[in-house]
Amino acid sequence: AKNAQEVTPMRSLIGLITLLTAGLTIAAHYLHPPRAWLVYLFKPLTTLLILAVALAPGTFLADRYAGAIALGLAFSLAGDVWLMLPRNGFLPGLLSFLFAHVCYIVAFLAAPLAPGSAWPLLLLLPISGSLILRYLWPSLPPSLKGPVSLYVAIIALMATLAVSRAMTYNDVATRSAALGALLFFASDAALAIDRFRRPFALAHVVVLGSYFVGQLLIALSVGR
Repeated sequence: AKNAQEVTPMRSLIGLITLLTAGLTIAAHYLHPPRAWLVYLFKPLTTLLILAVALAPGTFLADRYAGAIALGLAFSLAGDVWLMLPRNGFLPGLLSFLFAHVCYIVAFLAAPLAPGSAWPLLLLLPISGSLILRYLWPSLPPSLKGPVSLYVAIIALMATLAVSRAMTYNDVATRSAALGALLFFASDAALAIDRFRRPFALAHVVVLGSYFVGQLLIALSVGR
């Protein structure tokens, strides 16, 4: 691994650039008219920068956690591309992010689970996922009910494991990953509600803002 004193300033710089490109991605949706080419440019670039943050410590080949997070970000990049294409790429995008969450689950399973006394609190995430799915259910196309149900179960498990890991270790890295996972969960919930049930004006701010910050926090948990 690279020397931490060399890596930290570089990651900080990449992180700042990431926040800038994320802001440009969001702003492009609200221009009159919206600038699709800016989204096509800055959205995948932002995820690439987040991947660079995860790769910066140089441990992705030797460390299971770092490797799984990096692979999850690579699947997320594929999901970003699918979802922003003009043709209907929702299902391939959903599958790409499903694989991303499976990678994150592998990473978060590398730690012992939280004590049994904490699990009543941790069950709030699966319960929240079930309530969101119930709310979406009447508006989901029949062909998507199965994939979306599976996706909700997987992302709820991913976020639960991330929080469990933070409750076990309670350090900067695990808290960063847990907050990132919760933001990712919130982003996907907002995306589904906007897409299938109740569109809202600030959807791009909420969905992309929480998504990019969440992914960045997960990436920053690598090597700490």
